[in-house]
Amino acid sequence: MSDYVVRVGLAGVVGTQREGSLRRYRLFAARDPRVLIGIDPAGAWGQRELIALMAEKCGVSADLEHTSGHDVIDPELTLSALDAFADRVAVVAQRGGAVLLGTGHPHRLLGFYAGIADALSAAGCVVLTPAQGRRVDITTRFGLRTLELAYVRGVGLVREPGPERPGGATGAHSHSPLPVRLALAAAAEAGGPLPDLVIGDHGWACGAGQLGFETIGLADSDDPALFVGEAEGTLSVVVPLDDGARAECYLPLTRYVLHRACLSP
Repeated sequence: MSDYVVRVGLAGVVGTQREGSLRRYRLFAARDPRVLIGIDPAGAWGQRELIALMAEKCGVSADLEHTSGHDVIDPELTLSALDAFADRVAVVAQRGGAVLLGTGHPHRLLGFYAGIADALSAAGCVVLTPAQGRRVDITTRFGLRTLELAYVRGVGLVREPGPERPGGATGAHSHSPLPVRLALAAAAEAGGPLPDLVIGDHGWACGAGQLGFETIGLADSDDPALFVGEAEGTLSVVVPLDDGARAECYLPLTRYVLHRACLSP
């Protein structure tokens, strides 16, 4: 698997640019909510500390003078974290627990999560879909947008309100923690069940972890919030990989996770 993730660009030299990563590290150090994406760090986390953490968790360069080019993600760190991710999936499957899945990258990662949702449902887990159809106002670089919380194959995402059109967009790219907060609040208001495990990325992972739910997820080398959350114990497992590859590149990872978790794909 480590050879595979390098071959398709999920690890090794990835598409994520060092300049962009450093900019996001600076914004995180300044506590910019656009980069915190739902995490409230306990530590100081200046830029120097963040670079050291990202070097440890992802394998990016720890050299403060390295300011341009492509990031590098260590494939062995990806594989090790993917194993730990699968082990947490196995635990919730064995318990027949409740799970909530969501993504801010529906065009890329929906298939990865949907395969896991299908297998967990078949294993007797409850795949939660709270607040379906509810609307949420999210601030984006284009201004305030009203989006709708939807679930596709058991995976939460946000999309433009209105009826789904055949061949239409799967959903919108989002870093916001508001959708998962809305979903969890709706589940609580309905009397449960609440998730035993949340699986996701971006604000879905950070927002759920910050609220105290066990959370595992995926993150690119320019998303320090998830790795800070893991370092501080807010998130259980974060898998470092390029989250901007073609959707089909992630499907072998689903099969790998399900095989290790002893679940049928």
